[in-house]
Amino acid sequence: MTVMSEAATPSPQSPQSTEAELIAIRREKLARLRDLGIDPYGSRFEVSTSPGALRADFTEGKHVKIAGRLIGLRDMGKSVFFELGDVLGSIQGYLGMKSLTEEQAAAWKCLDRGDWIGIEGETFLTRTGEPTVKVSSFTVLSKALRPMPDKFHGLADRETKYRKRHLDLMGNTESAKLFVTRSRMLAEIRRFFQDRGFLEVETPMLQDIPGGAAARPFETYHNALGMPLTLRIAPELFLKRLLVGGFTKIFELNRNFRNEGISRRHNPEFTMLEAYWAFSDFEEMADLVEEMTCQLAEKFCGGLKIEHKDDEGNVTRTIDLTRPWRRANYHDLIMGVAGADFFELTPAERRAKCDELGVQLSAAMEDHEVVQQVFEKKVEEHTFDPCFVTRVASELVPLAKVTPGGKTVEVYELIINGQEISPGYSELNDPDVQRQRLEHQAGGEEEQKVDYDFIETLEHGMPPAGGIGIGIDRLVMMLTGAPTIRDVVLFPLLKRRE
Repeated sequence: MTVMSEAATPSPQSPQSTEAELIAIRREKLARLRDLGIDPYGSRFEVSTSPGALRADFTEGKHVKIAGRLIGLRDMGKSVFFELGDVLGSIQGYLGMKSLTEEQAAAWKCLDRGDWIGIEGETFLTRTGEPTVKVSSFTVLSKALRPMPDKFHGLADRETKYRKRHLDLMGNTESAKLFVTRSRMLAEIRRFFQDRGFLEVETPMLQDIPGGAAARPFETYHNALGMPLTLRIAPELFLKRLLVGGFTKIFELNRNFRNEGISRRHNPEFTMLEAYWAFSDFEEMADLVEEMTCQLAEKFCGGLKIEHKDDEGNVTRTIDLTRPWRRANYHDLIMGVAGADFFELTPAERRAKCDELGVQLSAAMEDHEVVQQVFEKKVEEHTFDPCFVTRVASELVPLAKVTPGGKTVEVYELIINGQEISPGYSELNDPDVQRQRLEHQAGGEEEQKVDYDFIETLEHGMPPAGGIGIGIDRLVMMLTGAPTIRDVVLFPLLKRRE
């Protein structure tokens, strides 16, 4: 691809120009276009293909009409080479100035990097073999008044990337490719479930009782109904209502909201997939997630070995998704890091053991929470290749079936890259046991926290089922090697600047 720069544009600007000076120059060109009778903000333009599609399926001697942003310009006096593109790719254009009328030449000299134009012409290969369009006519579609980011370095400041994603997408082809890949992964996930007979459904984002997870909700108020509502923390209880109603294979791919901390792995608004399969169980759901993730890796990542790199491009970790994935007992994993006698200790002795291990605890933690803290800090954060952690303590998962004859539940937690990617359950469908579990979890605030309407629904009979949740943002992070959740969310939540 021909390398072009802002400094080579037909404007008098220089790298030393201030942004205010560059904007003033562009406004002068805006006025000049209008003086020429040209609408600098265009209208409908019929295209025959896109820049990226043309490059991918290029043939010489083809008449085309394409539109895109001027990414680069190289003015050679009598001829101009330029790069035209969008997030899906770019193509080179060639314009012979002698072929233009006086008005067209004047209009062209009003263009800069960042402007949107439509072109019509014939395809050819340059002497160096570069796919190119020889322009016979062009149309101004949008005059950019502010300059694009630096062609070669993009946005250096990470916070600016997140606050002004449009600039990041303009100046960073890798970032643009990542978000295109994310979009295509979501489409593939939908196809994966639909091909297996699952129906996509939608359940309420606004709920009067938050349920399906233990998390702090965002609170709001509906004026017309005169009632407080919350943004959902999970769709689970509504999806199970659909199982009761007769749906047997369903999924929802949508947003959840949790009014909790922000970190490189947490955003208050995040994308989650939940799926339920009647007459299945947690083991069959684990097989489903394993198959789906490997299918995504092979289609979008070139194989089952996923490299994670630092900012300098050095490989820091390689995640191996080769099947079959490991399955390990929750208690066995904890004893592997905390000692074979860890579960024989008293609660006080377990706390003392945590001090030895360097695991920080709060005074308010119950004993099962202490155990879970050891798991998160000493097992989960150090597990990078896929591992289905099974037979979790029943106190941690009130919506799953208890293992016959035991105090654990029929659950897996899929850990990849040091974080949970997906939980899966054999879903609890006994309404009496479910009532007891939810009331215990509510801790004496049953009227506010327990969804008794859901309990009543279960009393109409819910078939045994397997269920899964998949954190889509974390899954995309793992598959693309992105270091933070902000790199895979187009517009992550940031604190407002003063």
